[in-house]
Amino acid sequence: MSTTRSSRSASRRSEVGTGLIATVAGVTAFLVLLLLAVQVAYDLYATSAVSAAAYDAARVVAGADGGAAKVAEAEADARRALGAYASRATFTWRLDGEVVQLRVVAVNPGFLPATLRAPLGVDTVDRTVRLRTERFR
Repeated sequence: MSTTRSSRSASRRSEVGTGLIATVAGVTAFLVLLLLAVQVAYDLYATSAVSAAAYDAARVVAGADGGAAKVAEAEADARRALGAYASRATFTWRLDGEVVQLRVVAVNPGFLPATLRAPLGVDTVDRTVRLRTERFR
């Protein structure tokens, strides 16, 4: 009878702390998934905002009679539309007689480690907008 009690108590001792390990693993997995969701949601919002601001700026330049003179004004309007996020963005314009092209590259803030963000493609927003210039005929 004493051997049964000692084997029961030994098996109880070997399970001590297993609940803590499982809880830590579960909380860690939950936090990683939560941060992934936040990173993806931020990337989707930033992509939408950058695309809209770039299209609006290119549209203003393509439709303006001033052409290249409107570039600085259109870029300033786009930066105002992006707000504080504009400090993370670079604007590259290319104008010719027929097409206005604007490339905007913005770096997203990171909620995940860079080793996880880069393969997912949520570390930067890179948008290029090409519009034909408007001319009256």
